Amino acid sequence: MFDANRYFDPDPTIRKTARDLYERVASKPLVCPHGHVDPKLLAENAPFPDPAELIIIPDHYIFRMLFSQGVKLEQLGIRPKAGAPVADDIEVETNSRKIWQIFGDHFHLFRGTPTAGWIRQELEDVFSVSTPLNSDTAMEIYDAISAKLATDEFLPRAMFDRFNIEVLCTTDAATDSLEHHQQILDSDWNGSVKPTFRPDAAINFGLPGWRAEIDKLSEITSIDVTSFSAYIEALESRRVFFKSMGATATDHGVYSPYTEELSVTEAEAIFTRALRGEANFEDLTRFTAHMLIELARMSVDDGLVMQLHPGSFRNHNTPLFDLFGADMGCDIPVSTEYTKNLHPLLAKFGCHEKFTLVLFTLDESTYSRELAPLAGHYPAVRLGPPWWFQDSREGMTRFRERVTETCGIYNTAGFNDDTRAFPSIPARHDVARRIDANFLARLVAEHVLEPFEAEELIEECAYGLVKKTYRL
Repeated sequence: MFDANRYFDPDPTIRKTARDLYERVASKPLVCPHGHVDPKLLAENAPFPDPAELIIIPDHYIFRMLFSQGVKLEQLGIRPKAGAPVADDIEVETNSRKIWQIFGDHFHLFRGTPTAGWIRQELEDVFSVSTPLNSDTAMEIYDAISAKLATDEFLPRAMFDRFNIEVLCTTDAATDSLEHHQQILDSDWNGSVKPTFRPDAAINFGLPGWRAEIDKLSEITSIDVTSFSAYIEALESRRVFFKSMGATATDHGVYSPYTEELSVTEAEAIFTRALRGEANFEDLTRFTAHMLIELARMSVDDGLVMQLHPGSFRNHNTPLFDLFGADMGCDIPVSTEYTKNLHPLLAKFGCHEKFTLVLFTLDESTYSRELAPLAGHYPAVRLGPPWWFQDSREGMTRFRERVTETCGIYNTAGFNDDTRAFPSIPARHDVARRIDANFLARLVAEHVLEPFEAEELIEECAYGLVKKTYRL
C-alpha cells in the first residue's frame, strides 16, 4: 500500500502542514489543458483491449526505459510505421500476456523514477491492485486488470467520470477533421473534451510530410495554398474552426524559441522556395521564427492561448525514427535561450491584454536566469509546469524553488499531465498536488507564508491557475 504521506517532508511539522494543505485539494476536479489522449478513445467508448494496449503501448515513458536496457520496441507490441523499411526478421509481438510479462520482468528498472510512482499509484487507485509488479506477479496482475476492463465501470467515459476530470484538452493537427470531437459533442455524454490547435506539421517544412500537409490544408479549407498570404488565410480559417469546436489554446513545438519578423516579401520568397523543395536550413530557421510572431498575432486576434514547447532534439535515434516514426521516446533536451530569442515577439505582444503565452522548457538552467524574469514582467507570459524530463517530484520542486522568488506563483500556469497514457492522469495530478503542498508547507514553516496564504495558494496551484490561464 502507498503511504499516505508520500512525497511530504520527513520533518513532522512540515509534513503535517503539507498533509493538511494537500487534503484541501485532493478531491478537486482535474483540469487537463494539455495532453495527448486520443479523442477517438472517448468518442467510441469501446472497451480497452487489454492491459498492454492500455498501459504499455501508448506510453513512451515506459518503453523508453525498457529500450535503454535492450528490450526491442517490437517485443512490446509497437508496430513499424507504414512504408518503413522493415527487416525480414522483425516480428511484432501480438500476445499481450507476453508483452505484460516483459514489463513485469523489467519493472525494477523504474525504481526511483516518477514512472514507477505513477504506475504503482495507477495500479492501486484505478485497478485496486496493491501487489508489487515483478516477474512472479505479472500474470496475476494482468488477469486482475483484464477482469476489470471487461466491465462497464472501466469503459473510457466511465473512467473519465470516475477520475473527476472537469475538462480534457487533446492535441490535434491543423488539418484534423476533429470528427471524434464532433462525435463526442453529438453524444448524450456530458464529458468535456476540447481540441488544441497544433500546426507544427504545416509550419515546419523540414518535415518529410510537409508538402502533403499543405495539400491537405488546401483541400480542407478550399483555399489554394500556393502563396504565403493564402497559407496564412488557411491557418486562420482552421483556427476559427477549432475555436468553434471548443478549442481555447494552440500549441507549438519548436527546436528554438527564436523569433524574427520578416517582411511580406521575404516570407513569400521563403514559402515559395519551400513549395518548390528549394528551401535551405537558414530559410527554415527564419520562417519558423517569423511564424511564431504570426501565430502570436493570430492569438491576439482570436483569443486562443499560445503554448510554446522548445528545446527538444526530436527523434534523436534516426534508425528508430525511420522504422517506427515519431514519439518513440527518443526526444532529447537541448539548451535554449529565451531572453534574446523572444524579444521580437514580446516587443509586439508581450503587454497585449488579449495575449497569453505559456512557456515550457526542457532546459532547467533557464528557470531563474530567463523564464522567471520574463514571466515576472510581461503581463502576457505564464510559465508552464515542469515538462517531460522534469515532471517528477524533484523536477517540480526545483521549478518552484527557482521561479517563485522572481515571478511568484500567480504567473505560473497550474499543472498539466502531458500524457498519452489515459489511466495515469489522476496519479500525475496527485503527485503535483502533493509537491505543491509540500513546497508551500516549507514556506509556512520558515515563516515566509502565513497559513491562510498557503491555503489560498494550494487552491490556485491545483485548480484556479490552470482554469484562468487557459480560459477553461
